[in-house]
Amino acid sequence: MSDEAFHLTPIDIRRYDFGTALRGYDKTRVDTFRDQVAAEVERLIRLNQDLDQKSKGLVEQLRAFRERDKALNDALVSAQQLRAEIREQADREAQLLMREARAQAERDLESIRAEARRLEDEIQGLVRVRRQYLSQMRAMVERQLVDIETAEATSQAQVPNTTPPGSPPVSNPRRDEPKQSAHPTPAWLDSLVKE
Repeated sequence: MSDEAFHLTPIDIRRYDFGTALRGYDKTRVDTFRDQVAAEVERLIRLNQDLDQKSKGLVEQLRAFRERDKALNDALVSAQQLRAEIREQADREAQLLMREARAQAERDLESIRAEARRLEDEIQGLVRVRRQYLSQMRAMVERQLVDIETAEATSQAQVPNTTPPGSPPVSNPRRDEPKQSAHPTPAWLDSLVKE
């Protein structure tokens, strides 16, 4: 008999009638054994039900653990993808910042070079203005020196000769000095021009 075709319950065991026959088994002993078998089957059925309940609980726990495991795996995969995306985004932002910093540095450098060229041009202009000023100052001083020499020559020509007759002529130190140039330049003016 297969398990599917034959199912015994404790009630079936207790109610089963063995019938009577000559020289049959002892009825009291058969009834006692039948009660023991029924009690054992009841115990086994209860045990089976308890184990079935525990099994269902464990299956439910296993299902919950598997769902948690799947959720954790999904979360781990998502975290890894998010980490990779964040890293890529950080790399892109870093490259963008580097490009912007380089461009800003080049703009600043070009601005500094332009300012240096402007200052150099301004310095050259100031040097030209200084030379022109010194040249004008030299010309003015030379004109004044010519005027002073002319005034001195005029004043000496007007002074009467007071030397007694027969005495040697007194030499004029200004007239006897060798002339260096028509327009002598003072040393302080030369030092200004050379700077």
